Amino acid sequence: MTVNDMKAHGRSVMPHPSASEEGRPERAPAAGNGNGTSLNNAGSNGNYWSSVPNSDNNNAWNLNFNSSDHNTNNNNRNNGQPVRPVQVFTTDPQGGVPHRGLLEDLIVAYRDARWHKRSKFYQTHFEMNQEQELVSLRDELLERSYVARPSSCFIIHDPKMREVFAAEFRDRVVHHLFYNYTHKLFERTFIADCYSCIAGRGTHYGVERLKHHVFSCSQNWTKPCYVLKLDIKGYFMSINRARLLAHCRKLLGKVRCSQMTIGTKVRKSQIANFDWKLIDYLLESICMLNPVENCRVLGDRNEWKKLPKDKSLFHSRPGCGLPIGNLSSQLFSNIYLGVLDDFMKRELKCRHYGRYVDDAFVVASSKEELYGIVSCARRFLRDRLELELNEDKVRVVDAYKGVEFLGAYVKPYRTYPSTRSLRRIRGRMKSLDWHERSRRIQARANSMLGVLSHYDCWHVRKLLVWEGRLREFGEVEDDCLKFHPDVLRLQRFQTKRRGTR
Repeated sequence: MTVNDMKAHGRSVMPHPSASEEGRPERAPAAGNGNGTSLNNAGSNGNYWSSVPNSDNNNAWNLNFNSSDHNTNNNNRNNGQPVRPVQVFTTDPQGGVPHRGLLEDLIVAYRDARWHKRSKFYQTHFEMNQEQELVSLRDELLERSYVARPSSCFIIHDPKMREVFAAEFRDRVVHHLFYNYTHKLFERTFIADCYSCIAGRGTHYGVERLKHHVFSCSQNWTKPCYVLKLDIKGYFMSINRARLLAHCRKLLGKVRCSQMTIGTKVRKSQIANFDWKLIDYLLESICMLNPVENCRVLGDRNEWKKLPKDKSLFHSRPGCGLPIGNLSSQLFSNIYLGVLDDFMKRELKCRHYGRYVDDAFVVASSKEELYGIVSCARRFLRDRLELELNEDKVRVVDAYKGVEFLGAYVKPYRTYPSTRSLRRIRGRMKSLDWHERSRRIQARANSMLGVLSHYDCWHVRKLLVWEGRLREFGEVEDDCLKFHPDVLRLQRFQTKRRGTR
């Protein structure tokens, strides 16, 4: 008899380092054994019945194991012990409804967190002990003993100088778990012109919405049209965490009272069946975390001297600041400024309004109307959200002269890449490493050409193809949007370069 022949209280066993007869690793959870209405020895003892009776049809083989020993015996099949799923015994110690799928949800969150990170050291280290790590996370969350580990702080320079706090990988799994549970709930409260960190609403969508608003307000470029650009000073470093937590709980309370059906990445469920105590615990644990506490500073500390104080969490007010780099911070940034969106749309009646993180625009037919909106928005941000406008970036521009937004430059009937975006793309195209594999080179080149496909810039793409030496190592389609490398040319070039070294 093997573990594969057994049914673990109504549920099939899970993979484990112990081996079956077929040589495949198997795992038998220490689910304990039922005794009337109680459960004995859960976590240290397992009792598994064979699915096949023995010769006398009254008994069946039984596997019993604990932390120090295991044995097989021949017990009665008609003992009357209840057969129940193992997950039912995972209960909420705070008195809530048992959470039956937390481990499965953590597995989904882990797979999301490792996306594009499979080659990173911290991911492979976590994957080596994946089962133990996920089970440990599940137990900590259910026991309400989860504590985030210190983050790593460093500075990046692309696209501009920023301070980043990177959470430990196990904490990123928790962030994805919270995101999978709640992002659908929160996104229902966002306006249609909130663009950032929402599926289908990225930078290109934001540019298209700006073009739509300008086109509509100017009535097909036949009437005067002006665009107000708003920017918040040190946005992530100025978010009040307690105020954010209270607002999130208010939104979740409204959603909880409704009867609508929502879908998460894990499963579809009625809101009434959500483990709201666990969601609230995750919300408070992530939202109220002070990332500066016990953080590890990587790189040259002198770089922080070049960073403005309003761009660093080390200079934030007490109780303020969210770490740039966490998935949860992207969601929280939209939630926090959702109050501003509601104010602009419902109280100021701004018909042509949109926002990407802390960059917002308002389109109107007169400058006086837009200047009045600036003073109202400034007062609202200061009184309600404890935020300040970046006065150096607040301006009213004539739409006919061009509007820069999200890396694009919008003009009547045409859209160009902004100077800064074009500078970055040209730099990356010139720095292509022709010693890499052909597929990787092709992916890098086509990704940059694909970005430019959203703009009216055929001559710019043609110049990039020449500067990037694409025609030297392959073929480029006539519209300069697709590069097909010549593998033989690349191999000859790489062999020649290796021979000269």
